[in-house]
Amino acid sequence: MTAMPAAFLGHGSPMNALERNRYTDAWRAFGAAAPRPRAILAVSAHWYVNATAVTAMARPRTIHDFYGFPQALFDVDYPAPGLPALAEEVADAVHPDQVGADHDSWGLDHGTWSVLVHAFPAADVPVVQLSINALQPPEWHLAMGTKLAALRERGVLVVGSGNVVHNLRAIDWKRPDAGFDWARRFDEQARRIMTERPGDAATLFEHPDFRMAAPTDEHFLPLLYIAGMAAASGRGADVLVDGYAYGSLSMACYTVGRCDSALRDEPGGAAPLETVMAPEDANV
Repeated sequence: MTAMPAAFLGHGSPMNALERNRYTDAWRAFGAAAPRPRAILAVSAHWYVNATAVTAMARPRTIHDFYGFPQALFDVDYPAPGLPALAEEVADAVHPDQVGADHDSWGLDHGTWSVLVHAFPAADVPVVQLSINALQPPEWHLAMGTKLAALRERGVLVVGSGNVVHNLRAIDWKRPDAGFDWARRFDEQARRIMTERPGDAATLFEHPDFRMAAPTDEHFLPLLYIAGMAAASGRGADVLVDGYAYGSLSMACYTVGRCDSALRDEPGGAAPLETVMAPEDANV
């Protein structure tokens, strides 16, 4: 079986699920170029809990885990099947770390479906989510990515969904397509590490701009899983697309493994947030 690629997709506003822009085009190009997976394993910033768990239901629900957005976004349904058997494969891959099987409490949150509606719009590939364990240090998450790399040889495509830079309180509406200096410094260092020495990705926590770029960890940590996979492959990740939104969001996306995508890389920023609430209260 052909080894599946893996990707980190900077998801930005959930409104990207409804939009057509250079980032959603990149997600579509990635999905179209990838071999058909047996399943997708998603590591989303929005399942950040004090445990390691994997969804194990046959029909995961579409979770609308945000506030204040237009009704059209709440109407989105991503009816991909689950694959309960993959929970055991994940547990085997990361042993001796323990992974619990979640049969009914979670599903597919917007970190997962807002990118998969573009990458795999037919929703006919089974999707399983892996939680991000908030109790574990950065090096542990990087090592988890390295362990999970074995699943690529079994037809599993791994997607990490978050943002390299994600500071909602610093958003500047006058900078729809630009990044603050501190955001660019951190994002550029992350790019150097991801493309040249991904096994060092956990050192990004020591960067002087890290806490401005990531006031909380959950949107950054999915990158470490894909960095671990790149390290396991013995080569750096590739940049799929990059750019900024509202000063303090990086839309950078990375791929691991051969995936020749025909990308229509034209000007055009990420979707507007379009929530009536403050972004930090809307669970973006």
